[in-house]
Amino acid sequence: MGRFFQAIGCVVFCCIAGCADRFLLYPSTYPLAAPNASRVLVRMGNGWLEIWVSRPPALKDTEPRAFVLALSGNGTRAETASPVLTERWGKLPVEIWTVNYPGYGGSAGSASLTSIPPAGLAAYDALRARAGVRPICIDGFSLGTTVGLYVASHRPVAGIVLQNPPPLRELILGRYGWWNLWIAALIVAEQVPSELDSIQNAGNVNAPAVFILANDDQYVAPSFQRRVVDAYAGPKALIHYPGGHNARVAG
Repeated sequence: MGRFFQAIGCVVFCCIAGCADRFLLYPSTYPLAAPNASRVLVRMGNGWLEIWVSRPPALKDTEPRAFVLALSGNGTRAETASPVLTERWGKLPVEIWTVNYPGYGGSAGSASLTSIPPAGLAAYDALRARAGVRPICIDGFSLGTTVGLYVASHRPVAGIVLQNPPPLRELILGRYGWWNLWIAALIVAEQVPSELDSIQNAGNVNAPAVFILANDDQYVAPSFQRRVVDAYAGPKALIHYPGGHNARVAG
């Protein structure tokens, strides 16, 4: 029994030392190809935020009528997400800006939960300068939905697409609390910035939303996804699809 509590103490110590970032984020910085996308650097603090810009075939050589700010999952790079998003939005005349969070790809800084919300705002503000009065929509996947809801609660958006949205704190406690008597899970959950509280942010967004929900999600169970859906204040449509969390869903 003594070794059990010793192990719990070690876990708690790791959590206090910033375990939430290591637990939730899976960054990479090695070179990746980004087919049919162009690289844009946006100033963020003392560094740069890397964004990959793509246009679906429907746009051809004309100016976009709207823009999409795309925010990926915790282990996804903009370079690989961009082609999927181009396919999803391919029938519409939009320009898509897919963000690499700090510490991902060519974005400066280290990967941390606290750096992600300001990165979302920096990307939006740069896109707004490009879009002018033209509408901006948000497309978020998994962790990206938490950023998307934060941005949409602070900036005007025409609409938002949310695929497999996790309420991070509730998910950590509900899925991982049982094996550590909820001690370590509670400390990790408390390290999630309030800016990424999807349930609270969802209640502050009134733009039309489309929720794309995996019926067999092995990471964010449907019951957790539903908490974000139920909290959402604006009009919403739900699309359920068979498959797991990372199943590809295009247009």
